[in-house]
Order: sequence, then C-alpha cells, then structure tokens
Amino acid sequence: MKKCITLLLAVTLVITLFAGCSAKENTNESTSKIKVVTTIYPMYDWIMNIAGDDKHTDITVLLNNGVDIHNYQPTADDIIKISTCDLFIYVGGESDKWVDDTLNSAQNKNMRVINLMDVLGESAKEEKIIEGMQAEAEHDHEGEEEKTEYDEHVWLSLKNASKFVDEITKVLCELDSKDTELYTNNASAYKEKLSALDKEYQQTVASSKNKTLLFGDRFPFRYMVDDYGLTYYAAFVGCAAESEASFETISFLANKVNELSLGYVMTIDGSDQKIAKTIIANTKTKNQKVLTLDSMQSITQEKIDSGENYLSIMQSNLNVLKEALS
Repeated sequence: MKKCITLLLAVTLVITLFAGCSAKENTNESTSKIKVVTTIYPMYDWIMNIAGDDKHTDITVLLNNGVDIHNYQPTADDIIKISTCDLFIYVGGESDKWVDDTLNSAQNKNMRVINLMDVLGESAKEEKIIEGMQAEAEHDHEGEEEKTEYDEHVWLSLKNASKFVDEITKVLCELDSKDTELYTNNASAYKEKLSALDKEYQQTVASSKNKTLLFGDRFPFRYMVDDYGLTYYAAFVGCAAESEASFETISFLANKVNELSLGYVMTIDGSDQKIAKTIIANTKTKNQKVLTLDSMQSITQEKIDSGENYLSIMQSNLNVLKEALS
C-alpha cells in the first residue's frame, strides 16, 4: 500500500510539473532522435545494437544504479522520462505493476509501448514450485481471486531475445521509416550473434555428463534451462522475497548435492552466498565451489560504461555453465 501511495504522489507531481512547464517543452533539441526508455539493461543493449549508434535514438535505462527489478519504484524524474518518450519498453511481470498508472498519466499519447510478456504471449511460463523449493509465505487476501503468476525473467533466454529484437526492430521502423534498412540490417546481424551463442549453449549441454543445476538462492533462469532441457533445484522461485531458507530446504538441497555428486552450488549476482555456503556445510564432502550466474536483474552505469553487454554477460554465464555441467 505504501508503494502505491508513493507512486500516486509521484504521478501527481509529474502532472503538476507538466502544467507548470509545458510551454518550455517544445525545444528543437534532440527532436530528430527517437526517445526510448527501458526499464532494464538487456532492452537498452538490444536497442543500441539495432540502432547502431546514438545518432538515431536517445536511450534511457531506468535501472542503472544497482537496484534490483523486484525492488524498483520509479522516481518523479523517471515518470517524466517515460511520459515524454516515443518508445517505452518494459518486462510486464509482477515487478512492473507500477507501469499502468504511469502510462495512464503520460503526456505523449502517441507513445509506443512494448511489453515483453505480451510479446511472448502463450510462451510465457507460469512460476513453478518444484520439489524441495521453499514456497513463499502465504498472505491473507480474503475475497480476492488468486491470480496466475508468470515468471518474468524472460530476457534470460537467447531464443526469447531474438523475438524481442524482432519486435523492437518493427516498432523502430514504424517510428523512423527512413532508416528501416539500417535497423533491419543491424537486427539481422545481431540475431546471428544470438543464434551463434545459442548453438554454443546447445553444444555445451549436449556434451555434458551432468544435466542438473542446483541453486542455493532464488532461481530466475527457468527460461534458459527449459531452452536446453536442463533439470534444476533451487531454494526459492525467481521473484521470491524470502532470504532465509528453512531447515527442510537446506537439507533437501544438501542431499541432492550428495546424491548427484555435484561439485558446486550456484548463486545469482548480488547474493551474499549465505544459503549456498550453508548447503555446502551440510554435504558429505563440504568442498563444493560456489558458482555465480548473472541474472541481469540489476546493473550499474559503471558496468555499462565499461563495455559489458547482453552477449558478453550471456557468454560469461555459458562459461560458468561449462564448469557446473562438467
């Protein structure tokens, strides 16, 4: 409720700001560029590859200060950026419930919007509690109809990324028809890179003796493991708020490490590794490594400026997978 009130106040502030400064909005600076706002980094990087440079687009990524997508709430400045952009791209999962109010108050009524979950349609996967996974604490919502929750970590599939690039390219071409050839050629070249990396993932899994990943952490990689037919175990679902695992969860995962003779326990970026280390401490050999996969749920501007990108992060994740599946 507090988050909703904060958001409504922010939206009100934006409307007030527009009323006070709308006369100053019509400057000719950057008018030739498509103003794009994305919530998370992968979308930003896809746009950069499709557009080719910053001559055609003016791109803002909102989550560039290390804030996790599950904890993000837009500031008044963020809402202003969204309200005046030409193209807004967001995931569309549970973490993006704030978007509807923001779009309803947008100044640019011709804004194009891409919801990645909508792009996937029936390919979007429901959140799944598997054996040994700790369910989220039940909340009392008497009288409310229980809604199906979908796994929102759709960007962690190279196959999905190719679909999203197609959709983004289509919209960019509609917004800037004179540069259609540039966008389509760049998208085609980028999709070849996505496909090549996808084949590397396929080959790695096909040649691996181990086909199971075990996470002492949240598990946002459902789309990725389903792409390659991997089995997985984890402490929590990808969007879980819990940070403390039960004795039963720790015991189950430690026994799985023993049963499968795993040499590792996995975590995601930003983890304190506490659960993973507790699992290891409860195995027979107690000598497993902690391996980390990057979920790209948060990123800092420093990392962006250093040259990290979607493909390089997914390549790094593949290198970690090679070690885990060996």
